[in-house]
Amino acid sequence: MMSGAGAAGTAILRLLLAAGVKHAVVADILGVVHAGRADLAHADGDAPLRWIAENTNPEGMTGTLGQAVAGADVFIGVSAPNVLTGEDVAAMAEGAIVFALANPDPEVDPAVARRTAAVVATGRSDFPNQINNVLVFPGVFRGLLDAQSRTVDTSMMLAAARALADVVTEDELNANYIVPSVFNERVAGAVAGAVRAAATAP
Repeated sequence: MMSGAGAAGTAILRLLLAAGVKHAVVADILGVVHAGRADLAHADGDAPLRWIAENTNPEGMTGTLGQAVAGADVFIGVSAPNVLTGEDVAAMAEGAIVFALANPDPEVDPAVARRTAAVVATGRSDFPNQINNVLVFPGVFRGLLDAQSRTVDTSMMLAAARALADVVTEDELNANYIVPSVFNERVAGAVAGAVRAAATAP
């Protein structure tokens, strides 16, 4: 379940689908995005939003974000503060993962979300699992320069994501440490090497 259908949400969604996610539902300020929504019925409607409607929500869910998140395994928020409650998170599947990334105030209070979610991440540095694009930018650009690549494609972005995840070893991995710190010296080199390999792959 994703909250946010703007540029960030759409880009994240495209990567998730490319990585193999089969069932995604997206909500925006008007509620769940679905093909039958009135604002998508016209030919001159929002093209990116129409793409989301065509590539997600296979069951045709309607309603609010709070209704749609019930039973979800994962919540990713790139939208607005306080759009979820602790009760919403408690209604998610057992072992739920919550990425509430709105800054400075996330979609749900992380302390409240942690009461029932197995893993909680935010965009903030004062909570565990800070998700920040600075984790990949230096390595991505180094890898592109090393490969003399003039383009960035999905395979390179997925390679960067996998390399970033792999920096956290099995011994280190826990609910409060699923992504390396921005100060981890292994990050840039790992991401650069993965991007370079993907960019030069036949």
